Amino acid sequence: MNHVARTLATILVFGLFVVGSNTFALAKSAKEIDTGTDEALAKLYAESVAAKELGAKSRGILIFPTITKGGLVVGGEYGEGALRVNGKTQGYYSSASGSIGLQIGLSSRSLVIMFMNDEALKKFTGSKGWEAGVDADVTVIDTGATGSFDTTTVKNPVIAFNLGESGLMAGVSLEGTKVSKFKP
Repeated sequence: MNHVARTLATILVFGLFVVGSNTFALAKSAKEIDTGTDEALAKLYAESVAAKELGAKSRGILIFPTITKGGLVVGGEYGEGALRVNGKTQGYYSSASGSIGLQIGLSSRSLVIMFMNDEALKKFTGSKGWEAGVDADVTVIDTGATGSFDTTTVKNPVIAFNLGESGLMAGVSLEGTKVSKFKP
């Protein structure tokens, strides 16, 4: 990496840190998060009957109504959501990740993560900072691509649904996404 690129990366990382610290200061209220999670889950179930079937079988569902992603060489994404067990909120979580590489743009999406067995849910709730791809293998289903899938072929204990991707930056990956509990 040459000197100019390294300097640009440092400036962008610093900028993301400043923006990120303001994001935490402007965290949504519990009521706002709950309203957003209700809407995101209803949208997923309206788009996919198979997702609704899996949701009914899941042990817990983590819903991020809006995850915003942006980048210019250095990128990051952030969102706030809630964990629902038996239809009731059990806690509030933030999702954050960073990346470096060829990227430019801004986008937003909703993310719904279903824990299909007690072990996967317990591992998530017992962690101090759960990381997709490290703490659990996650099957990602992009509802925009098909909207339907065969529930018998989805055997992974953690299933994520990406929905409503909009903006000028595309691509779905949960690899390296860190999920942490917080109090709104």
